[in-house]
Amino acid sequence: MSRVKSLAKSVAVLMATALPMIPVTAQEAPQPVSQQVPANAPRLIVAIAIDQLSSDVFAQYRQRFTGGFARLTQGAVFPAGYQSHAATETCPGHSTILTGNRPAHTGIIANSWIDQSVTVGPNVVYCAEDVAQRSAGSKDYVASTVHLLVPTLGEWMKQANPAARNIAVSGKDRGALMMGGHNIDQVYWWKGKGFATLNGRDIGPAAVAQNDEITKALAKGAPEFPLPDYCRRADRAIKAGSATVGNGHFALKAGDANAFRTSPRLDRATLDLGLKLVDEQKLGKGAVPDVLSVSLSATDYVGHSTGTEGAEMCIQLTQLDMALGDFFASLDKRGIDYGVVLTADHGGFDLPERLHEQALDKASRVSSAVSATALSATLGKKYGLEAKDLVLSDGAAGDYWLRRDLAPGLKGKLVDDAKALLEADPQVEVVLSAAEIAATAMPTGSAETWTLAERARASYNPLHSGDFVVMLKRGVVPIPTPGPGYVATHGSPWDYDRRVPILFWRKGMTGFEQPSAIETVDIAPSLAAWIGLKIPEGAFDGRCLDLDGGPGNTCGAIR
Repeated sequence: MSRVKSLAKSVAVLMATALPMIPVTAQEAPQPVSQQVPANAPRLIVAIAIDQLSSDVFAQYRQRFTGGFARLTQGAVFPAGYQSHAATETCPGHSTILTGNRPAHTGIIANSWIDQSVTVGPNVVYCAEDVAQRSAGSKDYVASTVHLLVPTLGEWMKQANPAARNIAVSGKDRGALMMGGHNIDQVYWWKGKGFATLNGRDIGPAAVAQNDEITKALAKGAPEFPLPDYCRRADRAIKAGSATVGNGHFALKAGDANAFRTSPRLDRATLDLGLKLVDEQKLGKGAVPDVLSVSLSATDYVGHSTGTEGAEMCIQLTQLDMALGDFFASLDKRGIDYGVVLTADHGGFDLPERLHEQALDKASRVSSAVSATALSATLGKKYGLEAKDLVLSDGAAGDYWLRRDLAPGLKGKLVDDAKALLEADPQVEVVLSAAEIAATAMPTGSAETWTLAERARASYNPLHSGDFVVMLKRGVVPIPTPGPGYVATHGSPWDYDRRVPILFWRKGMTGFEQPSAIETVDIAPSLAAWIGLKIPEGAFDGRCLDLDGGPGNTCGAIR
C-alpha cells in the first residue's frame, strides 16, 4: 500500500467519526482501528514534552536530578533521541511526538509560514490558527488544529474505544493542540494570566480552580528561588544587546503575569492543572486506558530570554525536577497504574556573547545580509522588479517565499540567484530549493547520519513549505539584535537543536539505557503497542521500540 493511500485510510477512519475538518480525501475504504488491552497495560499514558530540553542540557544536569527526572532515568533511557527534521521549532516538534509522523506528513512545517492567499490580516499563518476565522482588525486569533493533517495517539485511542479520555495541558496552545489533536476531551493552555481553552468551550472546574490559585499567587508576588550550590558557577551577568542575563533568580513582583510565565512557576501550575484533571476526569480509572499530554513550556521561555547556561536555566531545571517528582508522587497516591514518556520538541543553543567566553568564539549572530528584505532589494534591482515583498520569510533562516505573481520561469531564475547570493555569505551553510528538497527521498536509517537535504525533506510539505530553505552555519544564531526576552533560540538543522532525551518509565519495568539514536516519531507506535492498540499499516513514520528490557517484547505482533 502506498504511503499516501495508507495515510488517507488512517485519517478517513477519524474523519468518519470525530474529525470532519481534516482536508484529506480517502481513495479506499477506511481500515478499522482495534484495541485488545493487555492485562498488564498501564491504565493511563502520561506523555510529557519539555519545551527546549536538549540532550546536551539534560546530560549536563543529569547527575543533579533527585526528583522526577531521576525517577524516569530508572526506566528505558534513550539519551540520543532525535527531532530528526530540519525545522526544529515548537509546533513541528510537538506534532511528531504523539502522531508518530514527521512534519512532512503532519503538515506542521514550522511555527508559522507565509500564505499569500490570505485576505484578512497579515500573510503569516500561525501553525495553531484557524485563518478562516480571522476578524479584520483583531490582534487575536482562533486557536485550532486545522493545519494538523494526521491523527494523534489520543485520537486513535478514542476511535478504538470512545470511552478513552484524551486530555492535554500546556504553557502554549500549540503544545497542547499538537499533542492532543482534533478529537480532544479537555484542552488548556496558558493565555494572559491563566489557562484558556478552545473557542466555544467553557472552562471546566479544574481549570477554574487552577486559575483562582494563579490569581492569588500573582496578587501576592513571590521571592526569588534559592540558588543551588552547583548553580553558583553560572550565576554571573552577561550583556547581550540591551539585555543583561545570567544572574536572574525569578523574583515575582505582584501582578507580573509575564514574569510568572517566564519562570518555573508556569510548569508547576501546568502540572497542578494536569493533576486536577486526573481527578476531575477520573483518568486511569476506566475500562480502557486514557492519555494525558503535558507540555511544559517554561524551559523554552527561560532559554529564549536568558539562554541555556546561566543561573536561570540551572534554577529552572532544578525546580522542574522537583515539580515532576511531586507530580509523580501524587499519581502514586491515587493508586493509578500509569506509564510515562518524556521528551522534548527541540533542543536549544546558548547566546553567542556567553559562548565567546566558553571556548566557542565562532558563535555569532546572523547579519542583515541574509534577510528577505536585503534579498528583495538586490534581486529587485537586478530584474527591474518592485522590491517590496519580492522575497518573504518569517525569520532569518528556514523557509523563504517569492512573490506569487511571478512567472514560473522568472521565479526559477530568482531562486537560482538567491541561492548563489546566500551561499556566498560566510554565515550560510547551504540553500536548498523546493524542487531539490522534493526530489530527495524520504530519509531512512539513523537520523544522526542524515544529510542536510534529508533533514529538510523530513520538514517539507508542499501545502506550506517555501520556495527555498536557508540553512545557517553551525553556531550562527538567527537573532540579529538581542534584547529583553529574546537573546537565544533554536530552529537549526544542527544536532544541538535536533537531539532530545526520550525516557519511558512505569513502575516495575526493567530499566536500560540505549545510546543509539532513535526518533521522536518512534514514541507513538511504542505507546500504541504498550496498550494493545492496532493502528493501520503505514500510519506512522516511526517504529515500535521494545521497552521490555528483557527477553519479552512490548511490540509483540506490531513490531
